Parts: sequence; C-alpha cells; structure tokens
Amino acid sequence: MAVSSKVKGDIVASEALSSRNQLIGSNRSRDMDLWPLLNLVPNEIRMKISRVYTFGQFGTELLFTTLDDKTYGIGMNTSGCLGVGDNINSLEPRCVESFNGKKIVGMSSGCGPHVLVLTEDGDVFTWGHNSYMQLGNGGTAPGLIPSPLSRHFCKKAIQVACGSHHSMVLTVDGEVWAWGYNNCGQVGSGSTSNQGAPRKVTACIGNKKIINIGCGQTASIAVTDGGEVYSWGYNGNGQLGVGNNVNQTNPCRIAALQGVVIQQVICGYAHTLALTDDGVVFGWGANSYGQLGSGNKANTVTPLQVASNMGRVVTIAASHYSHCSAAQNQNGQVWMWGQLRQQPTAEPKLTSFTNLNAVFAHFSGPPISWRPMVVCSEAEPSVHQSVSAAFNDEATSDLKIVSEGKVIYVHKALLKIRCDYFRRMFQSHWGENNQDTVEINGYSYSVVYSFLQWLYTDHVELPPEDAIGLLDLATSYCENGLKFQCQRLIKEGINEENAALLYAAAIKYQAQDLLDFCFQFCLNHMTRVVQTDSFRILDKEMMLNFILQAAAKGAFKR
Repeated sequence: MAVSSKVKGDIVASEALSSRNQLIGSNRSRDMDLWPLLNLVPNEIRMKISRVYTFGQFGTELLFTTLDDKTYGIGMNTSGCLGVGDNINSLEPRCVESFNGKKIVGMSSGCGPHVLVLTEDGDVFTWGHNSYMQLGNGGTAPGLIPSPLSRHFCKKAIQVACGSHHSMVLTVDGEVWAWGYNNCGQVGSGSTSNQGAPRKVTACIGNKKIINIGCGQTASIAVTDGGEVYSWGYNGNGQLGVGNNVNQTNPCRIAALQGVVIQQVICGYAHTLALTDDGVVFGWGANSYGQLGSGNKANTVTPLQVASNMGRVVTIAASHYSHCSAAQNQNGQVWMWGQLRQQPTAEPKLTSFTNLNAVFAHFSGPPISWRPMVVCSEAEPSVHQSVSAAFNDEATSDLKIVSEGKVIYVHKALLKIRCDYFRRMFQSHWGENNQDTVEINGYSYSVVYSFLQWLYTDHVELPPEDAIGLLDLATSYCENGLKFQCQRLIKEGINEENAALLYAAAIKYQAQDLLDFCFQFCLNHMTRVVQTDSFRILDKEMMLNFILQAAAKGAFKR
C-alpha cells in the first residue's frame, strides 16, 4: 500500500496483531441478537429498529417498530397475529400498513395469539385470535389487520395487558376495562360469562385510581395509587394472594400486603410478583418450579418476600407464557429464578445480563419478550446509530481520506479508537502539522470505502472479488475481525464463474487458507470451472501450476 509522501514518514505499521475493538453501541447489538428472527431483517431496516416484541406459545412471532414509525411482522402468523392481512407465515419482514405514521409505545399478546397495541396518542388496536371475543369487537371472527378499539371504547389508554384469552386496558384517568374469556371471572364482571366488548371493572375498585395492571393466564391484578393490590379470576394455585384457592369474579383486595406500598405487579403463568416502593419483592401462587424465589417449591396463597439478597429492586418481570421470574436492581444487576431452561431454580441467581428480556430470550420456555424491548428511541438514538450515521459526513468530519481521486469524510478520534494502524499514524507530531488529508493508493475506492465503513458500522457488504482486496488491506492494518469477515464473504460468494478469479487473487495476496479453499472448490467443480472466462484469462504459469496440483489430487484419472 502507498500513502502520500507528506505523511508517509510518520506512519508506523503495526506488526503485532491488534485485538478487535468492541463495537461502539455493542449493547444495542447484543439486545438485537436476543431474537434470531431479527437476523433475517435486511440491514437497512434493522438499523432503524426501535422496539421489538417476541410472542406466541412457541416464541415464533415477532413484531418490531422502526424510527420512521413503521411496524413490521415476521415469523409464524397464527390466527393472523402479525396483522398483515392474512395468516401466511413469513421469514421476511412484512409491513403492518395500519400503523404507518403511528408511534407505538406498548404491546401485549395472548396465547391464541391475539395482540393489543397502544399508540402514543392513547389509542388501542387489536387483532389475531378471537374465539373468546378477546379482540373486544363483539364478534368471534379472527382479526387479520389491526382494528381500533375506539369503536367500542372511547377512553385514552396508558397500558394494555393480555391473559391467555382475555384483555385489559388501563386508562389515563385510572380506570380498568376488560373483555374476552371469562370462565374464571378474570374479566371482573361479577359473572363467568364471556365479555364481547370492553367493560369497566367497577366492583371494589370503581372509585379508586389504578396505576398498574397485569394478567396471568386466567387471572387479573391491579395496583391503586395508594399502593393497594386487587386481584380476580382463577385462583387454583393461590395466584390471587387472598389466602385461599377460591376463584374471584370481582376484584378482591390482598389484605396480606396491607402496611406496604406496592408500585408494580406482574403475572407469570400461575404466579404473581409485586414490587414495593422501597425495592422489596413479594411473590405468591404456583411455585413448583421455584418461580416465587422463596428457596423452596411450595405454593403459597398469601404473599411472601422473595429472597432479599438482590439489593434494592427497581423492576420485576414475568410473563403468562412461562414459569420464569426476573428482577433488576438499582445497580443494573439482573437476577432470575423459576423454570430456567426446564430446570427448577428456587432461589434468585445473579446473571451477567444487563437487559431483563435476555432472561426470557435465553432461559424461558417459550423464548418471548416479557414486554416490548426498547432498542432505540427517536429522541435518544443509540451510540451505534449515531456513529454509523457520522460515516462520510462532511459536516462533522475532521479528516479526508482520498482514494482514486474520491474523498471519504472521516473522524480522527474514531479511527484512532477503532484501528491501531491509524492510532500510530496520528501521533502528536503528525497532528501538529494540522494534516487534514490522507491519500491511500494501491487499493480501489470501493475497498477503501468499505474498510472505513466497517470501522464505523462493523458491517461489510462487498462482492467476493472486491473482498479479496479488502482482505489484503485488513491484513496490512492487522485487523483480524475484518479479515474474518472478508474470508466469510469470499467463501460464501464463491461460485463456478468466479472460482478461478478468486483462486488467482488468493495467490496474489498470499492468503493460504483462502487459496486452499478456492482450490478445493475448483477441484470439486473442475469440468465447469475450466470452461469459464475467469479460468481462461489466468496467466499460463498459474494455469499450469493449477493443472499440476489438480493432477496430483487425482483430477485426471486414466
């Protein structure tokens, strides 16, 4: 490689292999990697994802929103739960046209599954499974596209929640509305008749302001602004916490919590957790998997304190899909307990996770979101997004890289952070000369551009023929991470038409591992490869050596 003479004397090439720098914004990348379906999303969409929600009885449905206020569905489409207008499964993201231009702030789902979505304006939309009238539209036909609940409900909502087949909404003025399956009284209407349209829950809580709601499989729970907790519905495992196993068709106050102020409640499949305003966790209900965190597996019909070794807890997490529980303390530590990968765990275990959703993605069955995961908000873009957007931005750049007469705008500080070669280049005496241009020769513009772009995004997209050149540049700069990606691109992109060309390039750049791979590919497809234009233009010596090596491998048997 040749660099302009003005700076050539100040460049010290690194002979030691540099360790790959951690990607700026790596927390965001790790969050995205929790959900395998996101790996099928094109990068131009993936980079704009703001919220992700995985749901369904097998964790095979996924909805996500983007910074430009679009919503997409991908995966299984049981009962039309992706909201795209049909029930066809898809491993490609499909736009939910009903939400174009709408900012979604909340999602919840049932087991059918049916889906409730809450917008920033307080509107609620429903779709999916509807055999038990859980969509709140008065009928039982499945909803293939989102339908506004406003036709039957004119309140502004601030929270949505779903049980197995029932739905709840919390309004801005503290009212609870419920509908759907009601075989155990989970709708709170005083009966066990299914409820086809939203109905305000009035018994016992009608004159109280509710601040938080939750749904188990067939149970419901609510917290008042005074920290009182009310529950109703199925109680066979004691998940209502009222001291018995009797179902309740109306809200019933949990008397055992008198004297503490509860600020958050959350329901698992058949257990319930509550968090006090001073960071203490209580649990009750089913405990056969240790999901109460009490150190044993005995069910309890009244609240008991979860192990106190977690410190002050600020968030608790559970899902009606599973028997898994989790909590995060004020120091950001994440704890988990319950059924973890089918293994009962009765005491909270400290993890290395920084995101509660990671517990459910890795250890819950099914692997779902306990609530929508915020990847990036419009008001606060992630570090990764900000850095990626800064690449080739003339307005913020303080250095120009010139290749084949074309300018690429970059930032000295980031190059120093991401690449040892540039760190050595930008020594203090070099900076004192106020050098603002570096010319890189010996490589094509596309190769130089891709290398610099990789420093900003950790992502490479090049045809395999160009990736050979990028591999050489990465080798010169001792960037092992990029070398690995280049080799992957080349190996994944090799075909009968370009195999001889890649073989020649591997020889030119002395990439022995790649050379062996390309040679073996040519050997496996000998008849077709030797008939291609790329083979015919090999120089005579290279062609002769190839034939001799192929003969030694038994390619030309008598």
